[in-house]
Amino acid sequence: MSVSDTKVSVISAGGWGTALAVVINRSGSKVTLYTANPNVLKSIKDKRANDVYLPDIFVEPHIHVTSDLAEACAAEIIVLSVPSQHLRSTCIALSDHLEVGKPLVVATKGIEKVSLALMSEVVTSVLPKNPVAILSGPNFAGEAARGLPTATTIACTDKYLANELIYSIGNKYFRPYYNSDVIGTQIGGAVKNVIAIACGIAIGYGFGENTRAALITRGISEMVRLAVAKEGKAETLMGLSGFGDLVLTCSSTTSRNMSLGIMIGEQKHAIKSILEGSQKKLAEGVTTAESVTELANKIGVSMPICRAVHAILSGELDIRSAVDLMLERQFVPEVMK
Repeated sequence: MSVSDTKVSVISAGGWGTALAVVINRSGSKVTLYTANPNVLKSIKDKRANDVYLPDIFVEPHIHVTSDLAEACAAEIIVLSVPSQHLRSTCIALSDHLEVGKPLVVATKGIEKVSLALMSEVVTSVLPKNPVAILSGPNFAGEAARGLPTATTIACTDKYLANELIYSIGNKYFRPYYNSDVIGTQIGGAVKNVIAIACGIAIGYGFGENTRAALITRGISEMVRLAVAKEGKAETLMGLSGFGDLVLTCSSTTSRNMSLGIMIGEQKHAIKSILEGSQKKLAEGVTTAESVTELANKIGVSMPICRAVHAILSGELDIRSAVDLMLERQFVPEVMK
């Protein structure tokens, strides 16, 4: 099922990057894991574990870890797993070492601030001569790394390249499914983090499970509207990278975004201090809430849940006022648009 001896490099050894290195190694490919963090490098080399971001997961000796970007770029396939707001600078750094035509797999979810670009758009703007695929789906890093059954999405406009990637990173317990909708796949992966914060706030504040169910289902509608406006496909959001990822992220405190939302709901008078703490660095949804709201406003898409989350996080509205504003909206038919 795997393509043995394919050389794959994973750029950035955070929790998800480390998990992907472990998963891809299990698929039979030869894996290099790049990190610029000296503590991570030392931890993996000395202990074969990433004590900083993914403790308790054994990193096989076959996985080569390096801080040499040029060495990492020698692989046949490059997987990018950097935080969304650092993707552009990473691509600029890669441009000095990367061969034309080498495929890039983006395993980063989010929307870039200021430019409001999707991750594929960021990569293409810097590296226009390298084909891009998107890896996205309902994947908790620890579970995937432990070999628990996991499904994911590979989105790529080139079906033949996608097939090559699937057999290079997929295995019995990590099962990639192909679709051609690069835009819709990314919208699902980005917006679900904002909806997860909303669900966490609802639970922490005491609104209950009815509210969470409503946020999840209406959150899908917001995803669909934005995806279609960006020329993605509505049906993509009913799959792994949309509905699947949304349900996972909104249903477990393993989700950093969900956990952050719960903290905000419980400590509603300490939102600023919570966001100034370490949680903000870990929860992609904080930055995405701002970016997705600006993008929706720019292209004329109604996204009241994302707008409310951004208003709460920015201090524009308190939780009760944000909820009341949504509840005062006119009744509308339940349609996915």
